[in-house]
Amino acid sequence: MSEEVMDSTAIPILLVAATGATTVILASALAYVMLNRNSKNQQEKEEPKETKILDRTQYPGGHLSVYYATQTGTAESFAKQIQEEGADKGFLVDLIDLEDVDVPAMLSEERRDDNISKAIFLCSTYGEGEPPDNAAAFVAEIKSRLQYATEEEKKEADSSFSYIDMTDLHYCVFGLGNTQYEHYNAMGKFFDSSLENLGGKRIVTLGMGNDDDDVEADFEKWKDEKLWPALIKCYIKEGDIFAPKKSNEKFPETPFHVEFLKTKSKPKSLAPHEIHSSSKHYFTAVECPVTVNRELRQKSDPGSTKHIEIDVSGAKDFSYHTADNLGVLPVNNMDVVEAVADSLGYDLDAVFTVSASNNHEWHGAPFPMPITIRDLLCNYCDLTSAPRRSDLKHLACYAKDPTDRKALSRMASKEGKAEYREKVVESHVGLVEILKLCPSIEAPLEHFLAFCPRLVPRYYTISSSSSVHPKSVHITVSLTETIKKDGSVYKGVCSSHLAKATSVQVFNRESSFRLPSDSSKPIIMIGPGTGVAPMRALLQERTHQRDVLNKKVGTNVLYFGCKKASLDYLYEEEFQTFKDNSILNKLYLAFSRETSKKVYVQHLLAKNAEETWSLINDQGAYIYVCGGVRMGGDVGETLKEICMSQGNLTSDDAKQYMTVLAAAGRYIQELWA
Repeated sequence: MSEEVMDSTAIPILLVAATGATTVILASALAYVMLNRNSKNQQEKEEPKETKILDRTQYPGGHLSVYYATQTGTAESFAKQIQEEGADKGFLVDLIDLEDVDVPAMLSEERRDDNISKAIFLCSTYGEGEPPDNAAAFVAEIKSRLQYATEEEKKEADSSFSYIDMTDLHYCVFGLGNTQYEHYNAMGKFFDSSLENLGGKRIVTLGMGNDDDDVEADFEKWKDEKLWPALIKCYIKEGDIFAPKKSNEKFPETPFHVEFLKTKSKPKSLAPHEIHSSSKHYFTAVECPVTVNRELRQKSDPGSTKHIEIDVSGAKDFSYHTADNLGVLPVNNMDVVEAVADSLGYDLDAVFTVSASNNHEWHGAPFPMPITIRDLLCNYCDLTSAPRRSDLKHLACYAKDPTDRKALSRMASKEGKAEYREKVVESHVGLVEILKLCPSIEAPLEHFLAFCPRLVPRYYTISSSSSVHPKSVHITVSLTETIKKDGSVYKGVCSSHLAKATSVQVFNRESSFRLPSDSSKPIIMIGPGTGVAPMRALLQERTHQRDVLNKKVGTNVLYFGCKKASLDYLYEEEFQTFKDNSILNKLYLAFSRETSKKVYVQHLLAKNAEETWSLINDQGAYIYVCGGVRMGGDVGETLKEICMSQGNLTSDDAKQYMTVLAAAGRYIQELWA
């Protein structure tokens, strides 16, 4: 349904911000939806919220429920921008994590005005077309509901949930994605088409933001030029007069209230429904000792890649499968923490707890409490990443010096995008530097908590076999270090922490890397640089299958690339041992700086076109690709060309051939931008 104006009075609007891409294991996720829906939902059912009468003189547009699903926090921050602007536009905005809702709850009476629910989905795509973690269950439910569109079809399917008429849902979608990925904005497109197929009515055409360029600018343009004009035209009657709520407060509103305590006590034990869903890993990650930390590159290489082993033998309820993803909680450098505290005049030893401020709902604990300001800044606040332009807009409100306020406001504006990119993004300027550059900024702690982004986990593909190393997890970490324009060094917060840590807080997340159930099938592994990490794990597992389980193991082929064999050939000795033990049958090496013309793994793959086609088409090989997204795209194109040249397929048929392989779990990619 194209964009249109609907003749309707003020109606609730649902805004969903989802970050991620679209791969769903439907059965298991749907079981989660139906049987184990977040305990926070159950708590809300047991303790229903008091229904409040909407003041139409203040909110003539009615309710606006903003649902977000996020992996890194971007979608949630965009949702908060909608919330902040809502009252001035005539809408009462409510923020809801998509993990905390299912379709029936989304269409419940409390979210309706005049029997209509309106939903605006801000959906970003994660990985290779998958939903973010907190949207997986909701996406699974939508996919299952798409199987039938009528009550009669539902009865025939004998579904475990009741049929719901979604014709009263008015919605629009903004997608967050990255054009470097093959499945660009897959989740935005999924929500936009699926909700229409389920009977929903589109308010605004699909908007899409590109994180490879300026996703924030894309969102602002969509929000200001399409979203608000359409909502106001559709749901605020001509002649409606409303007075935006004015505040006499010195600072903007904050959803937090801070209470300082005299002494520190052990953090309270909280049930899942008492924790903010985006903060759950702060509470569930387990601290484990680092037992091995060794350099994988040669001394002559100025870069650094670490092999790190973490002892998980004492970690309760921790388990992993070969080549899963290890989530690691970063920790800020103490120099950074002290600099921020000094700039804002905070006592690092002060102990506090947080609750909801007046007229704001509590969405769960954002971190363990009681807590010191030192622990807060060390473990839960992103102090070094470049703040978004919307963050600078917030910071300007706290600058006492007009010069500081003007500079921040200028870079936060649409007109200041170029200056912001040059002086903040390209200069690797984080909050810690902003506070030094604008020393007049003063922010009480409860306000700092509202504008400072949270530290998010970093994920590393595990480089060990759980069969060979059940009590130890291995990861391969490239240290991020960049010389800034002022000559100082920008260091990645997590890799620099891992480089020197004696213990780390970790959790496991399943990956898509799984060996064939039939061990006799061949595998082709393509992993240049640190992308070789899961390949090491797979080779360990194949060795275990052959030598311990006495299984027949198929051909194993590895493509690895780096600059020079004498500089950054990771795990060289181990791969030679795999070859000597006849577990690694073919090893193809691309040393890009050793020849006049750079050679990469995709070039070697093309050279071996006949062998590759035979392994894939005749022997049923599985293909694993890990590394940078551009490399993954080049490898994908090379594989299509092999299908065309060796299989006599057309371009479209070759693309479909690879799509079928991926759907069957035989072409698996883990890529990063």
